Amino acid sequence: NGGFRGPSQRKQWSVTTWLIVICVAMYMLDPFLNGMLAKWLHMSTDHAIWGVQYWRFIGFQFLHANMQHLIFNMIGLYFFGPLVEQFLGGKRYLAFYLLCGIFGSVLYLILNLGGYVFQNDIPGLLFNDTRTPLVGASAGVFGILLAGAFLAPNIKVLVFFLIPMRLSTMAYVLVGLAIVTVIFGGNNAGGEAAHLGGAAAGWYFIRNPHHLNGFFDFL
Repeated sequence: NGGFRGPSQRKQWSVTTWLIVICVAMYMLDPFLNGMLAKWLHMSTDHAIWGVQYWRFIGFQFLHANMQHLIFNMIGLYFFGPLVEQFLGGKRYLAFYLLCGIFGSVLYLILNLGGYVFQNDIPGLLFNDTRTPLVGASAGVFGILLAGAFLAPNIKVLVFFLIPMRLSTMAYVLVGLAIVTVIFGGNNAGGEAAHLGGAAAGWYFIRNPHHLNGFFDFL
């Protein structure tokens, strides 16, 4: 039977869709604002520790360095986000995603502060300038990957759209590569440190989802 579909009956956007739209919109909009969003929202050790600008722990998650960075993160969100969102529900899923990003930035800050304090070639510490910006949804996406590996480990995925692999295998291979990159100070070691923080949070919170319940009350 046909009939008028009222506003309450229209399908609402999922949290995953909103996250993708916001990330894309901010990337497209920032050049017209002369980089104001990147300036006020990016994460760095200087801003977070010395400047006490705590909004950056969430803001940096919606910024991206370039189009390739944006596309890879949005692909991860698009394919794996709905699986985790369906399991957790919208509100807890949003808390999960943001907490994975926050934990990613915290691990980055700890390792960067360690590099600043010790000033030695200690494996695993980050010796980049404390003003170096950290941006991207990657920590949240890594958390989602680890959650997906727990919820549906045997789902087959095509890595680079070519190589078939179990979701759990792909997730833990990516974590292993991130660990190696951080320990040996490889390219984008700071970004990989954030990936590991997000992955650790995703691993924990998908097994203890009740700990997500008070996140927005805390904020």
